[in-house]
Amino acid sequence: MDPTAQSANQLSKMLADRLVRYEDLRPCTTAFIDARTPGCEEKENFTIIGPGVAENPDQHVHIDIPHGFNIGGARQLPNCINSQHSHETAEVFIIHKGTWAFYLGPDCEDGEVVLSPGDTISIPTQVFRGFENVGDDVGYMFAILGGDNPGQVTWSPYVFESAAKYGLILMEGGSLIDTTKGETVPDGKQPMVATTKEDVARLRRLTADEIAGCVVLHSEVRGESDSEPAISGLNEYPIIGAASPDERLGAGKMVWPHGFQVRHLAVEPGAASKRHARDEEEVILLHAGHLTVHFFEGEVEMGPGDVFTVPIGMPHAFSNERSALAEAYIVRGGDHPKPPRFVD
Repeated sequence: MDPTAQSANQLSKMLADRLVRYEDLRPCTTAFIDARTPGCEEKENFTIIGPGVAENPDQHVHIDIPHGFNIGGARQLPNCINSQHSHETAEVFIIHKGTWAFYLGPDCEDGEVVLSPGDTISIPTQVFRGFENVGDDVGYMFAILGGDNPGQVTWSPYVFESAAKYGLILMEGGSLIDTTKGETVPDGKQPMVATTKEDVARLRRLTADEIAGCVVLHSEVRGESDSEPAISGLNEYPIIGAASPDERLGAGKMVWPHGFQVRHLAVEPGAASKRHARDEEEVILLHAGHLTVHFFEGEVEMGPGDVFTVPIGMPHAFSNERSALAEAYIVRGGDHPKPPRFVD
């Protein structure tokens, strides 16, 4: 094979390996200790980029390239619940489909907020949270976790009690033992000690009013931006992260450090960007419409729910070649990503 053609084929495969289409997502229905608890048993978890916090070693990881953050997904039927837990790193959800309620407190007693498609929530670390699909249709959320290794979750005490009734034991280190399949605790290993009242008391409590400061609604991001678009017909809106004066972008509503930034990108029909490169990982979560990412060596077509991660330093451009608005949520590595470098 001609070396140039071989190189082009290798590059094309590399780009394809960085694209995860919504219809190709591989779910795990037993990712966590509450997998058999009534009301929780039909939830689907996805690890799209990075290992996430799944407790099942069989959870499929679509892209295992370290990014400094993880991208996942949650899909649930109406009335399906994810039990109360807390995280040691940032946890951000972007609603793609459905209506979702987020509950605060170890027993859901501290309040709730209800979100719709296009809304974003960033739940502070060491706060008990859980969520439920309260709509009438199947719901799906993009999830972003801070760090290459987000560690383990801390479950509310009731979660351990419920899991034991249905044969699941959580081990130190985060793996699950399923006693209904004849599995037993290995010699020399110990089950994880259940969360105590003292553990609960050490965690932060938030009210519904306070969590409202951790939410950006879709109606807000569709407002006018103060940015000077590098791309005619494109509009970036900061959601998470510090200001970027070089891009004339102010700080997002959630300005505290996450280890990544999140922006909303709206691309009008017929709009096309200048070609540019980034010094950080740039992950595109496509919420609505269709978006084409152009490279010198080819292009990637994205549809709703698709995830694509652009290689660091690789020149690329965006375009919307359809008749409807394209909306994406862009995740960039670091608390202070650099502005784009434009390429002729």
